[in-house]
Amino acid sequence: MRSAELKIQDIAFGGKGVARDAGKAVFIPFTIDGERITAKIVREKKQFAEAELIEVLEPSPERVAALCPYFGRCGGCSYQHVSYAHQLELKTKQVEQAMRRIARLSDPPMRSIVPSPLPYGYRNRITVHAQDDSVGFYRRDMHEIMDIAQCSIAMPKVNQALAQLRATHPRDGHYSLRAHSGPRVFAQTNDAIADALADFIATILAGENGLLIDAFCGAGFFTKRLAPQFERVIGIDWDRFAIDAARKDARPNETYIAGDVANELQRALRSDVAAGVSPAENTDVRVGTRATTLILDPPATGLSPELRRVIIDSSPRSVIYVSCNPPTLARDLAELQQRFSVVSITPFDMFPQTAEIEAVAHLRARDAAMIRADKTVL
Repeated sequence: MRSAELKIQDIAFGGKGVARDAGKAVFIPFTIDGERITAKIVREKKQFAEAELIEVLEPSPERVAALCPYFGRCGGCSYQHVSYAHQLELKTKQVEQAMRRIARLSDPPMRSIVPSPLPYGYRNRITVHAQDDSVGFYRRDMHEIMDIAQCSIAMPKVNQALAQLRATHPRDGHYSLRAHSGPRVFAQTNDAIADALADFIATILAGENGLLIDAFCGAGFFTKRLAPQFERVIGIDWDRFAIDAARKDARPNETYIAGDVANELQRALRSDVAAGVSPAENTDVRVGTRATTLILDPPATGLSPELRRVIIDSSPRSVIYVSCNPPTLARDLAELQQRFSVVSITPFDMFPQTAEIEAVAHLRARDAAMIRADKTVL
């Protein structure tokens, strides 16, 4: 192993600083763009190297003291050494870079990032691991449990639950600790940003009132808020427990379907209900479904190739794509642009102090003339 003096030029998606050493990219965690540092090269590959920070020689004015005593050793947070305002700047830049590089948008229609009202104490749930009398999280880059007394980004009720769990000396295993009761189905971890996200989507869709289809709907977080606005809403999810929860208090205009999302979405988009016309009039599926609004909130892996093809072939009029992984969002947008224009991209800071970023893309179906013109240019 060798050490090197480096200048941090950028912060990559995932939170590591990027420097250059003899023309090779070097990734160093817990650094900030503009800093001059010394680092120990710990892994060297043909195209890049990874290093560990030894000393900050010239600190950034954005460097702050971390609030958590476990920061740097725990594998959860990546940005506690960065001022919150600069975290927002970094995340905005990372989303925009992904849109340029992967989605091939020369001028991404970026909106301002929506910050979290609580930079700390915002998580409404955590999963801790118990092993050999230790209760906590995995250490950074290691499959080893780190004993922790509290989590600085978790809500007080969650930390109370953690204290109670620790007092029982639990058996080895995994334990989910939550601030809220209710069905154990997927829900956003930051209540304030989840509400801001739902309000934002409602504002974007203010003029839509026909059919809303919510793919990966979970227990109906978006559909239930938007149902009064639409004539009919259809929620689809693979998780039958989430669908059962959604069905319990469904309005007459709400339908929830458990099954393969691609298959069920194709059926919904091509049905006479989605088309909004009688079978005799439904001679062109695409014309009918252009009155449909589609919300997508997939896992971090994004949309499958099959699901992307279903959406392109059916072309709903409006698409809202909620993503917890900007690179896979950008990958999917690169293909969806065959039929859709990207109206806006809005980052949401769902996970302060971490490298995770939420982003919402608003797409509108392009008319046939625009699509033919693009093919002619190509």
